[in-house]
Amino acid sequence: MLPGGMEWILIVFVVLLLFGGRKIPELMRGLGKGIKEFNNARASIESEVKEGMREVEEKKRVEE
Repeated sequence: MLPGGMEWILIVFVVLLLFGGRKIPELMRGLGKGIKEFNNARASIESEVKEGMREVEEKKRVEE
């Protein structure tokens, strides 16, 4: 279940209290970099799997 409007306000308020206004941009930059690295790794793994599947299909065609 996703948080509704009041829950989001409470979450934002708690984050502001814990980290302060100056740390939030730094945290968001770190989060953005982490997401970017995750997406790059996912894309790399996805391309490797597709390449492996392509090689297996080519091997099957040659054997036939």
